[in-house]
Amino acid sequence: MKHWRLDTDNQTLVLSSLDNRVPCLIYWGQKLPGDESLEDLIEASKKDWGDNLLDKVPDLSILPEQSANFTGQLGCKIRDINGQILSPHFIFQSEVVNNNLLALTYIDKALGLTYIASITAYSSNDIFALSAKIESDNPINMEWLSTPVIAASQSSNEMIDYGGQWGGEFRKQLTPWVTGVHMRESRSGTTSHANFPGLIIPSKACSENLGSCYGFHYGWSGGHRMIAEQLPDGRRQIQFGNTENSELSPGKSFETAELFISHSSEGLSGIGKAFRSHVAESIVNFSKDKLRPVHYNCWEAIYFDHNVDQLKEIASLAFDIGAERFVLDDGWFKGRHNAHSSLGDWTVDEIKYPHGLSPLVNHIQSLGMTFGLWFEPEMVSPDSDLYRQHPNWIMGDEDQLLGRGQLVLDISLKEVQDYLFERVSALLEVYPIEYIKWDHNRVLPYPDASQTRSLYLLLNRIRDSHPEVEIESCSSGGGRIDYGILRYAQRVWLSDSNDALERLRIQHEALLWLPISVTGSHVGPKICHTSGRELSMSFRAWVAAQRHMGFEMDPRELNSQDKDLLKSVTTWWKANRQWMVEASIFRLPSIDESVMAEIQVNASLDHFVVFVGQSISSKFSSPTPLLLEGLNPMTMYNVSLVNKKEINSLSKLEEGLLTKTLKLSGQFLMTQGIQLPKVFPANMLVIEGDIAA
Repeated sequence: MKHWRLDTDNQTLVLSSLDNRVPCLIYWGQKLPGDESLEDLIEASKKDWGDNLLDKVPDLSILPEQSANFTGQLGCKIRDINGQILSPHFIFQSEVVNNNLLALTYIDKALGLTYIASITAYSSNDIFALSAKIESDNPINMEWLSTPVIAASQSSNEMIDYGGQWGGEFRKQLTPWVTGVHMRESRSGTTSHANFPGLIIPSKACSENLGSCYGFHYGWSGGHRMIAEQLPDGRRQIQFGNTENSELSPGKSFETAELFISHSSEGLSGIGKAFRSHVAESIVNFSKDKLRPVHYNCWEAIYFDHNVDQLKEIASLAFDIGAERFVLDDGWFKGRHNAHSSLGDWTVDEIKYPHGLSPLVNHIQSLGMTFGLWFEPEMVSPDSDLYRQHPNWIMGDEDQLLGRGQLVLDISLKEVQDYLFERVSALLEVYPIEYIKWDHNRVLPYPDASQTRSLYLLLNRIRDSHPEVEIESCSSGGGRIDYGILRYAQRVWLSDSNDALERLRIQHEALLWLPISVTGSHVGPKICHTSGRELSMSFRAWVAAQRHMGFEMDPRELNSQDKDLLKSVTTWWKANRQWMVEASIFRLPSIDESVMAEIQVNASLDHFVVFVGQSISSKFSSPTPLLLEGLNPMTMYNVSLVNKKEINSLSKLEEGLLTKTLKLSGQFLMTQGIQLPKVFPANMLVIEGDIAA
C-alpha cells in the first residue's frame, strides 16, 4: 500500500494506492493533525457493500478505469489511430515528492501509455492545483481526459454552478445531488457566458460564512466539460477537462489544464478568499504597488463614428471627471464603419485619422491620461483585405453561419500567429499604448483545443516583447473569464451590460472567483444601451466603485449635477482604491432577498466600507438589520452613511444613519447588525466605518 499527504495552511489532501494501481482520494478537507495515522485513516475509509454484482467495490480513483471494473464515467477515453478503444491498466512507476508538489507516474507497458498526475499545494492561499497528462509511444486519439478526479463530499444535498448569457453572466444555479450525471459543457470554443468553469459543493450545514464547503475552478480558456456524478452506491466524483473531442489530431502527448480546488471551513466566503488571493498572488502578473487607473472607454459614446475633434473633447471631459486611462474602442482601423467589415486589417483608418492616431494620443497624454486600444485579433471579416488575400486562414467551412458578421482565424497556423503578432506589435511600437482591450465576439465553429493553446502562445509572445502593456480579456463581455486567460491578462470585462442593476448581481456572484483589482466595472449611460433601463447617476457610480472603476458613456450628455456627483464618487474611489485591492471582502447575506451587500475591510481592521444595493422592492415594510463580517469585535467604530444626500427613500425616520455618525463596536455590528433606512430599488447605500478615537 502507498499513500501520500499534501497540506496547505488550512487543509489536507490524502491519496492512497493499493496493489500499485492508480490512487484514490481518501481525504480532502480541514487540515489533519500532523501525527494522523494515514494507515488507520485508509482503513477507516474502506467501503462496505450490499449488492451481488461484484465481489468488491470498484475503486473511485483519480483516473477511473474500465479495466478496474468501474461502471461510472471514466477518467479518459482513448482510441488508437484505427479507431480501436484502448482500455489502460496503469501500474505505479515512480513519484516526485517535495514540500508542495506531488507527481505520480503510472504506466501501461502493453499499450505503451504513461499517465502522470500532478498536484501542487499553494500553502498560504489554501489552493491545490491538479493536472493530468497521458503520453503514448504511438499516436493516439484522445477523446476525453479529466484532471485527477475528486471523490466529492457525501455531506452535501446540492451543488452550485453558473449559467448565463450575453449581458447576463454568472447566474447561480442550484442542482440537487441525485443518482446519475450532472454535466456542464462549453462547446463554443471559449469559456463562454453560459458555462463558467466553476463549481461549489456546500455541506448541508454550510452558509455564507460558516460550515464546510468545496470549490473548483478549471483554468482553461477554451471549451471545457464538468461532470458531477453520483453512483448507485452513493459515492460521488467530480471531473473537469477540455471539451470531449476537442483534440482534433492524433498525438503522442495530451495534457489537461489545471483544476484549482479549495476547501473552506468558513463557508462560501472562505472559498472566495482562497480563490481571490490565489489569482492576485499567483496567477495575474502585475505590480501590487501600481495603482489601478480609472478607465474611460469611448464605445457607448461614439460606436463606429470616430471624429478626432470630438474624441479630443470627450477625452478632456472624461479627464475632468477623473479618468486616468482613455481606451479607444472598435472603429479606428481601415474601413471599419460597422460590425460587418475590416476585421484583420489592423492599420489606422486614414479617412478617420488622416494624421494617424498621434494627434488624439498626444492630446490624451497632454491631459495626463494614458492610452489604450481595442483589438479583436482572432477574428476576420469576409469583407476585408486579409480574408481576400488568405481565405484559407479561417476555421471551418466557407459557407458557415457568421457570428457578428465575422469568421474565426485559425491561429494554430504559424503564419496566422506571425501576422497577428506583427500587426499588433507594429502599432505598439509606433504609439505609446499601455493597454489592450482584447476582444472575441463570436463562438468557434467547432471546439478545438489547439486554438486555445495557440492563443496563449500569441499572448505570451506579445507580453514578452511588450512587458509594459496591460491586457484586458473581453469576449462580448464575460465570455472568456477563467484562470487560464488571467495568466496573460490583467483585467476582465465582466459583462457587456452596463446596466447597474444587472452588474450588481453579476459582481456579487463573481466575487467568489475574481479579485476586485481585475474586475472592470464602468458607469454606463443614463438609459442603458443593453436593457433600456434608466438609472440614477448615484447608483451607476457606486456600483462601478465596488470594482475596478471606469466610465463608458458620452460625458457631453451629463448635466452639471450628474457630472459633479460622478466626479465626487470617482474622487472617493481614488482615495480608497489601494487598500481596497488588498481588503478582506465578505458578502453579507440577508433574509431580505432584495438586498445585495458586501463589506470590504482593510488589513489593519480599522477601516471598512459596506455597499448595500437595493435590487428590488422588499417584501418587508421595515428593513432588516444587516450583520457585518470581518471586524475586530472589541474595536469601536465610527459608522456613517457616505451618500445620505443621494438616497431616494421612503424613510420616515429622521435619526440613525440618515442623520448621525454612530459609535458602535465590531461585536455589535457583527451580531446585532446595523439598521438600514428604507430605500427605493436601484439605490446603493455606502456605509463607512473608522476606528473611533
